[in-house]
Amino acid sequence: MRYRNVCLEAFGYTIPDEVITSAEIEARLAPLYHRLKLPEGRLELITGIRERRFWPRGTLPSTVSVESAEKALTAAGIERSEIGAMIHASVCRDYLEPATATVVHHRLGLGPQCLIYDVSNACLGFMNGLVQLANMIELGQIRAGLVVASEGSRELVENTIAALNQDLSLTRQNVKLAVASLTIGSGSAAAVVVDRELSRTGNRLLGAVARTNTSFADLCHSGRDESVAGEMRPLMQTDSEKLLLAGVELARETFEDFLAELDWSRASIDKSFCHQVGVAHRKLLFEALELDPTIDYGTVETLGNTGSVALPTAAALGIERGHLAQGDQVAMLGIGSGINSLMLAVDWQRSLVATEGTPAEASLADAVAVENRDPA
Repeated sequence: MRYRNVCLEAFGYTIPDEVITSAEIEARLAPLYHRLKLPEGRLELITGIRERRFWPRGTLPSTVSVESAEKALTAAGIERSEIGAMIHASVCRDYLEPATATVVHHRLGLGPQCLIYDVSNACLGFMNGLVQLANMIELGQIRAGLVVASEGSRELVENTIAALNQDLSLTRQNVKLAVASLTIGSGSAAAVVVDRELSRTGNRLLGAVARTNTSFADLCHSGRDESVAGEMRPLMQTDSEKLLLAGVELARETFEDFLAELDWSRASIDKSFCHQVGVAHRKLLFEALELDPTIDYGTVETLGNTGSVALPTAAALGIERGHLAQGDQVAMLGIGSGINSLMLAVDWQRSLVATEGTPAEASLADAVAVENRDPA
């Protein structure tokens, strides 16, 4: 996919106030740790995740999606009447029916001719939404679009803790299938894309490349669909080691296609944002792609894996903290279970920053900025 008329105009994000450290999760897992004689500090050691965040209990995705979307629209400075399509793109949604996009559309006061729907594709939903909006703009069907997503993690983490403590059959080996569920954090992100004639930034979306390998669809899966956010009782099983290796290999293959499609070399890429899974994943990914990891902006240590909003939240925070400079060629490196990979190329010219966030968001942004200045 190549684009001539699409600009990535602005991001918005919202971060929960409640911080849950890996040490606190281990404390809640005391029965399991005692039973299996697991050493304290194991969770942070193997994932690199120091903390993640939770929304207040019972928070619906639409509530925070509206907040993030408002920030992105304000930063873009675009009239709501110009938004021709709005996509809600997270794994989490308010209800099975109607689409969460309907709630967000109503509360944002978008127009009656705005096309709206939900998209869900594990951790790639937001990126898929960006591509769909870009396609509509390139075809001349709309002049501007909004993609937004909000992921919750409290129910998954708390239910996983309860299940691990209660299951006396667990061993050190099979307990690994639950580790990924303990890395999940909450977050919300939004982005506005526009026709270049409307753009104030000139941040052109140059193209996108996708690949899939569905032979690995069984490596990460939930139980039956219980996606109503206020009453979720989810449990996940993830073969993290196999998923890591298979995912990085698919990303490597996608990246070769990406370079060829864009006619870029590795040296062409000035900055990147990638999906945030864990420290080991980022290290192995950049080794496989033969890229310098210092070009990337990481958030996983302080936010955990926030699913579909991990990459756009990293982008929003990085833009806010000056990670990008005029003329940077930016690679957005997405990957999600299934396994799917989607990579976007952006020619960056100007940053539009959303309105000032909450004190918690400002504190987080400072902490993440410090971590990204640390070569370690």
